[in-house]
Amino acid sequence: MDRRGSLTKGMLPLLAIHAVSEYYRLPWKPPVTAALLGANTLIYLRPAFLRHILPSIDQVLFNPHLILKYRDLKRFLLSPFYHVSDSHLVYNMMSLLWKGIQLETSVGSVEFASMIAALLAMSQGITLLLARSLLLFFDYDKPFYSEYSAGFSGVLFAMKVVLNSQSESLTNVYGLVIPARHAAWAELILIQMFVPGVSFLGHLGGILAGILYLKLKRAYSGPDPLTLTIRTLTNVISWPLRFVRNLFQFRRGRISGRGSVGGRQTGRTMSGLWRCQACTYDNSSLLSVCEMCGTSRGARGLSSREFSRHSDDLTVEEIRLRRIERFG
Repeated sequence: MDRRGSLTKGMLPLLAIHAVSEYYRLPWKPPVTAALLGANTLIYLRPAFLRHILPSIDQVLFNPHLILKYRDLKRFLLSPFYHVSDSHLVYNMMSLLWKGIQLETSVGSVEFASMIAALLAMSQGITLLLARSLLLFFDYDKPFYSEYSAGFSGVLFAMKVVLNSQSESLTNVYGLVIPARHAAWAELILIQMFVPGVSFLGHLGGILAGILYLKLKRAYSGPDPLTLTIRTLTNVISWPLRFVRNLFQFRRGRISGRGSVGGRQTGRTMSGLWRCQACTYDNSSLLSVCEMCGTSRGARGLSSREFSRHSDDLTVEEIRLRRIERFG
């Protein structure tokens, strides 16, 4: 999360080049990560066809006081997708690209989408709870409860916790070599010390959301309801695409819509078809001569040994001449 800052122009092309190069070298392109990158970038650029749909950033900035007073779910849910400057967007999207590719590749797109939705809701909720608690118990109003913030970094901190939860290796955080499991905490402190205008509660809420997500996953071994819902919706939406793809795959293996060549079956294949033992073409049962090579259907009653001998008697050149004779 970040508050309003000065614009830094010219960084978006660098983000685009880096994202394209990263995806180009991947054998499998993670679609959810790409969708998140595209959504954040489009919301920031606000092209003309989206300006009447998207609320302005002033309407969605995360503010605990306004969210609780007016029950403003728009600020609660949309503020992570808004960024206040080029540098803010590019830094977050570079981090999302690296973390998203690793997580989505390891857990799959459906579970990754479920994870992002859960981490976003939990990080925002924990940040809200922390701000309210500081107001009630310590009377901290100005620093946290009335703070405006936006950005995807709360979710990114949660993703970092999940990504490094099982790691036993060391990592480099701004020049400090520490265990990867503690990288999020070190980054929280260092960013707060050296980067002005960041939301400490937003980042802390992300770390706590990642820890809570891992504890809930370990306590519940089966697929969570959100994952099942997303998987069901994905199957329903993608069913027409799978149907069309299977239809074209079926047609690709046929010639002129009436027969196919090759396969492992012998004798009769599908109902209403017979297979030529010379060229293995599947012909309609209404034909007595192979439509491909002109071989008579009379060999259908021979034994498998006789079939083999009959096929071996025809050379490739003889089959070619029969096809020429048949089709002119």
